[in-house]
Amino acid sequence: MANRQQNLRVIDPVLIALAIGYSNPEYIADELFPMARMSKEAGKIPKFNQDHFKLYNTERALRARSNVMQPSDRTFIDVALDEHDLSVPMDYREGQEADFDLESSNAVIATEGIALRREYMAAALAFNAANYAASNKITLSGASQFTSAGSDPIGVVEVGKEAVRKRTARRPNKLVMGATTYSILKNHAQMLERIKYSQKGIVTADLMAQLFGVDKVVIGQALWVDDAGNPFDIWGDSMLLTYSRPATPNQQRSYYEPNYGYCVYKIMGEADKYDGEGGKVTFVRNTSIFKQVLVGADAGYLISDTNA
Repeated sequence: MANRQQNLRVIDPVLIALAIGYSNPEYIADELFPMARMSKEAGKIPKFNQDHFKLYNTERALRARSNVMQPSDRTFIDVALDEHDLSVPMDYREGQEADFDLESSNAVIATEGIALRREYMAAALAFNAANYAASNKITLSGASQFTSAGSDPIGVVEVGKEAVRKRTARRPNKLVMGATTYSILKNHAQMLERIKYSQKGIVTADLMAQLFGVDKVVIGQALWVDDAGNPFDIWGDSMLLTYSRPATPNQQRSYYEPNYGYCVYKIMGEADKYDGEGGKVTFVRNTSIFKQVLVGADAGYLISDTNA
């Protein structure tokens, strides 16, 4: 049945190239959940433990037996990928009248729809306080919120960095925040005081990374709108410190590498076309099969409610 269904779909290589090549610079989901391919739609991903932090007796006397460690039982996360499918209709008259490649444009629209959904899902997973141990999260309130003039953003982040270090032996190398939080921080008195003698005099994301002592500050700018057209920030008013293993150039990510999270996928951006009833409407469709998985919550520290 699966092969029959595959044969019924006519995959379009030109539209696939458009879909795969498409990227919206406002989207940051891949910063937290980099892509890692899975050959099947279901499988097991290893959950990383602390065996490599344990001290073992490693000295060996002459002709003595080798030392043997007793590793903890390996635990796994069961993962079942979800299919995400979105199509855009095009009447044959629209195609004839359009002054541009309407088919390619619709392929981008379908791709954007799934990409926006993936961005929304990434924020919902990363900023869900229930996913973190008590030691790896804080909810700000009152004078500690960054909208308060006397608040201490650098101190809050330092506490978070130390919390991650104690659980992973790694200091976070990335700080993710929403656009509203960034706007507040770049005008915060503590930030401005620290850079007042710098040449720029403006708290850019790069300068903020230096102030917070991380490799990179990532700003989530993306919005979604409801049916009434009201806009909402996808990344809200929270911040997340994470340690993510730096990507290896030109090498496919593997979900067997310790990391904060992955977007495990089988298909990403597969495009095809199909005719509607009557043959006068053609649908351009994007299909992606993936699941975002938080495999190392200990490598994250969530700071919620940064703004009053």
